[in-house]
Amino acid sequence: MNSTESNLLQQLLEGKTPRDLGFHFPAEWEPHEATWLSWPHKEESWPGKLHQIYKPYLDFVRELTRGEKVHINVNDEKMRHQVQELLAKHDVNESQVQLHLHPTNDAWCRDHGPAFLVNKKTKQKIILDWGYNAWGEKYPPFDLDDDVPSLIGESLKLPVIKPGIVMEGGSVDFNGEGLVLTTTQCLLNQNRNPHLNQNQIEQYLKDFYGVSEVLWLEEGIEGDDTDGHIDDISRFFSARGVLTVIEDDRSDANYTALKKNYETLQKMKLQDGSSLEVIELPMPDPVIYDGTRLPASYANFYISNSSVIVPTYRCQADQKAIDIISKSFPDRQVIGIDSVDIVWGLGSFHCLSQQEPKC
Repeated sequence: MNSTESNLLQQLLEGKTPRDLGFHFPAEWEPHEATWLSWPHKEESWPGKLHQIYKPYLDFVRELTRGEKVHINVNDEKMRHQVQELLAKHDVNESQVQLHLHPTNDAWCRDHGPAFLVNKKTKQKIILDWGYNAWGEKYPPFDLDDDVPSLIGESLKLPVIKPGIVMEGGSVDFNGEGLVLTTTQCLLNQNRNPHLNQNQIEQYLKDFYGVSEVLWLEEGIEGDDTDGHIDDISRFFSARGVLTVIEDDRSDANYTALKKNYETLQKMKLQDGSSLEVIELPMPDPVIYDGTRLPASYANFYISNSSVIVPTYRCQADQKAIDIISKSFPDRQVIGIDSVDIVWGLGSFHCLSQQEPKC
C-alpha cells in the first residue's frame, strides 16, 4: 500500500466515511475495469443440475470477455485446471480471464463479492466488505464467501473497509447520481440487522455507498429466497429511469406486489423534483422445477461494457423483454442467454456477477 492509500485508510479508520471522502458506488452502465465471478461448484444450489448450468454460464463469460476482463474466484488448483479446460472448450478468450485462488462456498458473487467505490476526483478506488450471512443464515456454511471481498482487496492492493453490518449487492441498485433503490422486505428483515431501524440503515447506505437518497419499494417476487432483492424487480437504466417488472395475470402470485411497486415508483421524485421515468418490463411465464416456483425475472440482467446480458426462459415474453431493454440501452447490444437451468439455483446473471468500475 502506498502512502496515499495508507493516508486514505487512516482517515477512514478515524471516523471519516467513504461519502465524507468523496467516494460513491457508480451506476452499472459506467465503464468497468472488469467483472468478478465465483465459479459454481455447490451441488446443493443446483441439485441434479450443476453439470447443466456450465454451458449458459460459459456463454455468459464469453460474452463478458468481448468488452472487459473477467476475474473468477476458484477454490483450489484442481478447480483452476477444470475451469481452464472448460474455458478452452467453450472458445472463451482466455487472455481476458484471470483465475484467483479465493475459496468460496457458493457462486453468488453479487452478494458475497466486493462493493467497489470510486473517487472520480482523486482517481482512487476502495472496497466495501459488508457482512454476509447467506440471506439470513439460510444456507450455511458461508464463512468462505464472507471473506471474499477482503481477499480481493489483498489481490488488488486496495483499501478494504468493513461497515460492520450485513448487506448484499443484489439488494441495492444505483443510478450513479445519488440514488439507491432497495426494498423494505430485504433490508428491514430481522434476519439481517435486527438491531437497526429504517433510518439507521438509510444512514449506512448514505455513508458507505455515497448516496444522498434512498428509494424504498416493498416486496420482491415469488420464489426469491433472498427476501426481496431489488435486482429481480426494478433496475435503473439511466440516471432518471427505471425498468420494473409487471405481472399482467391477476391470478398470479406476483400480480399485487409488482403492481404496488409500479405505483410506488410512479410517485417517486428525483433530486430536482421531477418524476422518475418508469418503463414496464414483462414477467416470463412461471418457471417451475420439482414443484418449486423459481424467481425467474428479466430484471436480473447484467450491464457489461459492450452489452446487456438478459436471462431468457423459453417463452414468448423473452423477445418482448429483449426489445424493451434494447430501447433502454441504445448504446449496447442486448444479448439473451437461456437461464432456465441457472435459475434453478434461485438467481441468474446479475446475481452471479459484480462489476469493478474504472476510476
